[in-house]
Amino acid sequence: MQTTSKTLVHNALAGLVALGLSATAATAFAAKGDTEKCAGIAKAGQNDCGTSKSACAGTVKADHDPEAWVSVPKGTCAKIAGGMVADKPENQHGGMAAMKK
Repeated sequence: MQTTSKTLVHNALAGLVALGLSATAATAFAAKGDTEKCAGIAKAGQNDCGTSKSACAGTVKADHDPEAWVSVPKGTCAKIAGGMVADKPENQHGGMAAMKK
């Protein structure tokens, strides 16, 4: 019985390590620029940044603000109801505050 318990623990730990590695790989994939800014889908306080009304992540006051965006894998935004690719100049990090500099 003790060997079976050790095997279960080892398998559980291996699964956790594999899960961590896959999450890291997903982050690295997104960091390579294979993402797009998708506006109109963010919940209040969940935007990634940059609108004409807010200059920082997590500051949008209403759900589905047409300027508030989140990063999604390229090609995904058009598949989300209400999603629009955000390519306006104010949809950059820092929003309108960054444009005024």
